[in-house]
Parts: sequence; structure tokens; C-alpha cells
Amino acid sequence: MSEKVTETVIEENKKPGNLEAEAEAIVNKIIPFSSVDGPGNRTAIFLQGCNFDCLYCHNPETINLCNNCGKCVPGCPTSALEIVDGRVSWQEDLCVECDQCLEICTRDSSPRVKKMTVNVFLEEIAKNQAFISGITVSGGEALLQSDFLIELFKEVKRMDLTTFLDTNGSILLEQKDELLEYLDQVMIDAKSVKRAEHQRLTGSSNHNVLENIKFMAEIDKLYEVRTVIVPELLDNSYNVTQISSLLGKIAPEVRYKLIKYRSVGVRPDRIETETPNADYVQQLAEIAAANGCQNVVTV
Repeated sequence: MSEKVTETVIEENKKPGNLEAEAEAIVNKIIPFSSVDGPGNRTAIFLQGCNFDCLYCHNPETINLCNNCGKCVPGCPTSALEIVDGRVSWQEDLCVECDQCLEICTRDSSPRVKKMTVNVFLEEIAKNQAFISGITVSGGEALLQSDFLIELFKEVKRMDLTTFLDTNGSILLEQKDELLEYLDQVMIDAKSVKRAEHQRLTGSSNHNVLENIKFMAEIDKLYEVRTVIVPELLDNSYNVTQISSLLGKIAPEVRYKLIKYRSVGVRPDRIETETPNADYVQQLAEIAAANGCQNVVTV
């Protein structure tokens, strides 16, 4: 299993010689227009690094930071990768996104990351400002770079755009007062309510996840809770029953999204199961509705 990325690891990568002193983030990708990362048309920003290692992770290349081993360099068919001063350098203009580097990497990482300042982000967002309602920052786990999020969200709010956060819920938002000042809404993954099951699935506890759901509902900043339905691996019926019962009591209007597990992008050596059938997921949706959830979505 790969070493977990933590806030400390992210900060180490911001020391002189790695990142400049001004607020900067390690970015995996930016999607200028997205209709699935919150309400309306949004710019979706995916930061690199995650402190979970989910067995069914659909984008495992966002989990760890590149350690510059260089194994991916000779495998790049367009020579978009090279070693410069002992570090892997990515030339985006030569890249054809064939993903050979991701297949070669044994670290659940990617050499195709950018280090971007807040001002560079704002320039990118401004290009499409007239066509979007806001931004959504995801990951990996975006809260590992929460200091950067504060500066970015502060400036985006000045552009009269909304700020959404997509998180695994592992870091307590109640302790992020300054971030909450500029954060409009949050989307949280509730993967399992069983402590041992969540630990086996992600490598981490679910305590903070459940606390974040309660707290963000209390301050009316919880937009969506999501649960992935994974046959054979999780006690899906129990999880949906418990999570929907909680939401039905504290935030019945919050969207509860049930996501069918799909094998695209997952690591085949970590999980063997299949996509649940539509009838089963519909049964779970009916359970959630019966428990008081007024906005149940299945995808």
C-alpha cells in the first residue's frame, strides 16, 4: 500500500526548492466546464494528494505525490517527460494524454501535475467567468492544501462566483474557521458507517466524516452526501439505511446521491466485484426516501 499523503507531506513539498513561498497548490487537472460537480456550470479543480487509499478508487493517480523516481520517463511515447535537475518535468504541449506514465507508475501518482499560484488560477477562471456559476475544488483530498483554499476562495468570492468543496470528510471542517468564511457549500463522501469496514476500505477512520456531515448540516453548508454502492465489498443496505436516517433527521433537503460502483479506472489487483444492477440501487433509494431524504439521486 502506498504511503498516505498528509498535510505535513504537502507542506514539505512547499519548502524552498520545491514550491515558491507565495500561496501555491499542487494540481492534477482543471475541467473548465462541469455539470456534475455541484449546481450549474462550474469549473472543477482537482488537487493532487489524498490521505485515503480506497480499494475502489477511480482515480488512484491522484493519491500520492511524485517521488521523481523517473520510471515513467522512458515510457513516454512523445518525450513529454524528462529528468531536469533530478526531478521529473512534464511538458504539457507535447503530452497526448495516452496515460502510459500512469500505467508505468507503481506509486499511485502522476508526473502530470502543475504547481499553480492563486493568481494563475484566477486567470484561468476568469476566461470562463461569464459562463460559470462558481468553482468546485476536489482531489485527491483538497483539504490537505487548505491554506491555499482559503486564499483561492477569498478571491473567487470577489468575482461573484460560488465556492464548493468536494471532500472525503477526513479533516474536521469545524476547525477551519477562516476557510468556512469563504466556503459556500460542501459535498462529502459517506463511504461506510461501520468503523471497521471504513478502515478496511480506506485505511482510515470514519469518525471525522460523520462529524463533518453533522456540523456542515448544522451551519447549512452541506450540499450533498454521496455513497458508492459496491457489491460484495460493503454492507450497502446497512450503510444507506444509517446514512439516510441521519440525513432524514438533520438535513432532509440535502441531496443524497447513490453511486453505482464502476470498474473504470480502478486498480484490478485491489478489488474484484461488479456494477450493482439498477433494481438493487433503486431499492436502496427507496429506503433512503422512506427514512426522510427528500432528494435522493442515483447515478
